[in-house]
Amino acid sequence: MDAPTIVPGTTLRRPRPAPITVTERAANRIADIIARAPADTAGVRLTTPKRGCSGLSYSLDYVPAARPGDEAVPTPGGTLFIDGGSLMYLIGSIMDWNEDDFAAGFVFQNPNAKGSCGCGESFKV
Repeated sequence: MDAPTIVPGTTLRRPRPAPITVTERAANRIADIIARAPADTAGVRLTTPKRGCSGLSYSLDYVPAARPGDEAVPTPGGTLFIDGGSLMYLIGSIMDWNEDDFAAGFVFQNPNAKGSCGCGESFKV
């Protein structure tokens, strides 16, 4: 194997790990969502808009393309884009999909959350 060519004035960097971990169940659900999405869908974007009793919530939407500042997290079923303004609230999180007899939805284990509302729909940092 050949050694990499080093250009003077540059720094070699190893690839960064994904900012969040997407479980297999969540990746399968993302694949299902993208498979049913409009034809121009490039993936889904995860944002943390201000709403709910605790201040921030998790929101997923179809997107036709990445926006400047988005962090792309490839999954087997499609790309999860994380909004650049939300990234600092999500680093280190685990995104999972949970389904039972009464509810179904994405659930997040977020080490940055300092608390959440009683229903679990919003969090604070």
